[in-house]
Amino acid sequence: MQIGLIGLGKMGSNMVLRLLKDKHEVVVYDSSPETVKNLQKQGAIAAVSVEDLVRQLPKQKIVWFMVPSGDATIQSIREISVQLSKGDIVIDGGNSFYKNSVMMAQELAVNEINFLDVGTSGGIWGLENGYCLMIGGRKEVFTQCEPVFATLAPQDGYLHVGPNGAGHYVKMIHNGIEYGMLEAYAEGFEIMKASDYKLDFAKISKLWNQGSVIRSWILELAQKAFVKNPKLTGIASYVDDSGEGRWIVNEAIEKNVAAPIISLSLFERLRSREKECFSAKVIAALRNEFGGHAIKKERIS
Repeated sequence: MQIGLIGLGKMGSNMVLRLLKDKHEVVVYDSSPETVKNLQKQGAIAAVSVEDLVRQLPKQKIVWFMVPSGDATIQSIREISVQLSKGDIVIDGGNSFYKNSVMMAQELAVNEINFLDVGTSGGIWGLENGYCLMIGGRKEVFTQCEPVFATLAPQDGYLHVGPNGAGHYVKMIHNGIEYGMLEAYAEGFEIMKASDYKLDFAKISKLWNQGSVIRSWILELAQKAFVKNPKLTGIASYVDDSGEGRWIVNEAIEKNVAAPIISLSLFERLRSREKECFSAKVIAALRNEFGGHAIKKERIS
């Protein structure tokens, strides 16, 4: 298929490479000309502007956005919409708030432009392993784009989950669960660190992945992190959050659903910015391992 992709960060660039490997034709644009040139060398078609990207796409255009959520995504889609025509498709693959996705779908529908919201999980490992895709929008539009989803995802790794907003809603819940899982692992390692035993966390992480009921990809990444840095030296006790945790806590309150684990995991991230704790270092290291999220360096007093 022919598709345009705007936003060539860690995930966006790797998605382009995965599409190119499966012989899709990808027109790319990013605010960094150097990133565009690098992907052009790999076989992508370079665009010097959003307008240029649209011009290089076929009659029915598919444009996938991988830009920061919030105003950046909303304004980018609004700006390109005036250059699109009836039947064209806009895909938002970022971590947008699901109510914003519903709003954008309604705005685009006025001019009969289609919209899909695609919750995308896989981080910096997506190029190798594929991305888990949670897709919201009209079923017939999903079907039109299915060859792209099939390339980006591993087997059984994509699903049409419902109408517009559903894709980003499911991704919000996914990330809330991730918050709780990271917090549980991190607290466990902090308790072990405080014990009287001299424990090898890399070996324990590996051990727990051999048939244990708590085995997971996160533990595999924990093993990698502890092999590289057994004491997580130099990593600040600071865990960032990119919004999804706050959204899901608000959603739980709005729907009168008790969500104590996810709520507390969000508050622990906020507390990590006030006090020193090993569990926060574990979460920071794991977020870097699976998503390439930046680590704040520990201050040396």
